[in-house]
Amino acid sequence: MPQVHNQAIRKYVTPSYTLKQLEELAELLNEKGTLDFKPLANGLYPAALAHKEEHSYTGYHNVWVRDNVHVAWGHFVGGDRKAAARCVRALAEFFWKHQDRFDSIIDGLADKNEPMERPHIRFNGDALAENMETWPHAQNDALGYFLWIFGKLISCGEVICSPQDEKLITLFLEYFHKIEFWQDEDSGHWEEVRKVAASSIGAVVAGLHAIRPIVETAYHHRNTKLFLPILDELLLMGRESLNDILPWECKQETQEQQRVDDAALLFLIYPLDVVTHQQAEQIIRNVKEQLQGEYGIKRYLGDSYWCDDYKDKLQPEDRTADVSEDMSARDSMLTADCEAQWCIFDPILSIIYGKKYLTSGKTSHLEEQIFYFHRTLGQITAEDSPMGGFRCPESYYKSHGVYIPNDITPLYWTQSHLWQAIVWMKRSVRVS
Repeated sequence: MPQVHNQAIRKYVTPSYTLKQLEELAELLNEKGTLDFKPLANGLYPAALAHKEEHSYTGYHNVWVRDNVHVAWGHFVGGDRKAAARCVRALAEFFWKHQDRFDSIIDGLADKNEPMERPHIRFNGDALAENMETWPHAQNDALGYFLWIFGKLISCGEVICSPQDEKLITLFLEYFHKIEFWQDEDSGHWEEVRKVAASSIGAVVAGLHAIRPIVETAYHHRNTKLFLPILDELLLMGRESLNDILPWECKQETQEQQRVDDAALLFLIYPLDVVTHQQAEQIIRNVKEQLQGEYGIKRYLGDSYWCDDYKDKLQPEDRTADVSEDMSARDSMLTADCEAQWCIFDPILSIIYGKKYLTSGKTSHLEEQIFYFHRTLGQITAEDSPMGGFRCPESYYKSHGVYIPNDITPLYWTQSHLWQAIVWMKRSVRVS
């Protein structure tokens, strides 16, 4: 039996499900606002909602490219394709507005090793404006995610590819070629020390695969500068690098960079679907054996973000500060085995096993899907939680010996994954 924080949710933690039960669960969550998303006027989403003024320090009112792609994909899977398209179109507008970031790197006028010179991946969503504060913008995974969902929505007709969009895609291709993404050190999913990371390379490879049909069509029929040979070269180099690193996250030799297990690799299985069956099985095994905790899943071993008694050890302005250049001070605060346990991964594992079940029909896969679905439901906050009841936290962290939700509650990224887990659970129930 998983940890279940919300007593009203407990009745839905059952050995098996009917479609009616899942519809009742969805109705309850909708009634309680668990799955509410409040987009900006242009369709973008802040990373989280700060229900209390003292939590505004988190900076999660900003827009992150990566988070928005995960939220947009949740809307797409959940049936609200128009909302997904609006979000993705707004991201494209932001990148086009700041295309000089790509041009400067491509033309050698800016230093790719200076993160602030890179295309920005966190910004003011209302104004589509770059923020002035220093941030580790060298995040190839975020750019790869955008290309991936852009290609997906263009291919299914939800986004119409304009000549401007073709030029934007060209910028991405030339940019990835210039920085040699397959061996480029970036700050990746967790915006920390720069390294050559499989989770970032995989996201770019997935993005390149998604836009290849668009590039192929443009190259052959409209004689644009979307060069298919460049794309195929990028795919080849990216795939070779990915295969060399996996199932590790990073094989570089320095202690700060080398990492065997990282839960971000799960996203290469779902939603990106960019790894082989064998690679996927090893990633899942590593996450379950090394990172799975009682309340959630650790991002990686030794993760000091929201470690034990985090709020006692750091002032508000330091809790979400950029530490990508030097993590030693924050890392020194971590007590062994007291990493935060995140809530964005259990629903992904549930979905992965759900996809397996729909293909194999094996009861064991359905049981695993339900097991991780239970863990996902268990993470929803208690009715009397100080962070608000029926909310989806970023993580649970250890405060004075007790695991509680951190201040980034609710996190839209978590909500999106919960929503998708319910959709996939319904799909499994329909065929079982």
